[in-house]
Amino acid sequence: MPPTSPIRVVTGQAPEKLDRATFRERFMQRFYDPAFAPEEAALRRLEDIAWQNYQASRKSPVTAKAGPGHADPDYDLSVEWTAARQRIEQAQARQRDPATPSRVLLISGSSRNDGSCPGEMSKTWRLATLAAGQLRAAAIDVDILDLSLLTSEYQRVIHPCKGCVSTAMPLCHWPCSCYPNHALGQVNDAMNDIYERWAAAHGILMVTPTYWYQSPSPLKLMIDRLVCADGGNPDPTSTHGKDAEKAKQIELAGWDYPKHLPGRVFGLVVHGDVAGIEGQRRALVDWLQWMGLRPAGSSAILDRYIGYYKPYATSHADLDADHAVQEETRNAARALAAAIAANRAGRLAAPSAAQVDPRPK
Repeated sequence: MPPTSPIRVVTGQAPEKLDRATFRERFMQRFYDPAFAPEEAALRRLEDIAWQNYQASRKSPVTAKAGPGHADPDYDLSVEWTAARQRIEQAQARQRDPATPSRVLLISGSSRNDGSCPGEMSKTWRLATLAAGQLRAAAIDVDILDLSLLTSEYQRVIHPCKGCVSTAMPLCHWPCSCYPNHALGQVNDAMNDIYERWAAAHGILMVTPTYWYQSPSPLKLMIDRLVCADGGNPDPTSTHGKDAEKAKQIELAGWDYPKHLPGRVFGLVVHGDVAGIEGQRRALVDWLQWMGLRPAGSSAILDRYIGYYKPYATSHADLDADHAVQEETRNAARALAAAIAANRAGRLAAPSAAQVDPRPK
């Protein structure tokens, strides 16, 4: 639909850049440990370089011409983004090859593990381990994505989604091009690895606890950053990077909102101790189906309380005693394995496949 009024990019929210003293204070916080004191002069030299890069907004300091196949072959494209895109394309090619073994991305959504402050593994990890054993028994390759590593591993992060899609869908690139942003120190983002792992999978099995009626923050960070898989723009040169006005023009001229992970099948195990599991299960199912993934059947989608209203301190003992939920988790894995086999053989029914969506977005 053509615009009925001139395209407008609304600005005025972002504050001015930090002053030098504030920048230096934040930069030096990473070196608060007195063990760094002998290198104070070197750190001040590094801080000066970082300040200059911040002032110059050197988001992507290493680029190369995009080359053939892009809307603007002469655009200077981040080599980091290009490498991530190539890995995703290779993963997608392997996933589509009927000769490759079936593969499941098994996501453990808890923030807790025994290598960080809680000092104890999560029940989620134990359930995910049960599911992994069942999948491997079905001759499926299992790739376990343990999101608790964001809380326990040095400099492993998922940076938050910046909401580019709400300005215009073509501004949201597939994969996300918001990170790394070297000028802001927004580096070590785990999502490029995660995008590749989603692309390589024939099925997704998500096991997650419920935190305050919702998904744990590491899981929610991943979910938000996967927005680019649903309608994202695979060519940043078409928007000359982050040119908001150009992106609005492209969307209003007609955008097809391409889905980049459709047709995979999924299972889901949501657990909790007091409340909120039903709401989280519904939200996750809705999200996965919105992205074009297909449920593996009723036994593959589970929400259960473990140790309902019992002390947190005995929750692992409660899981030990709950043989039913353990077997239900195995059943979710069994159902997913069967659905993957049927899906790859073309036997998994898709009644809406021939329909045209009147509301693509």
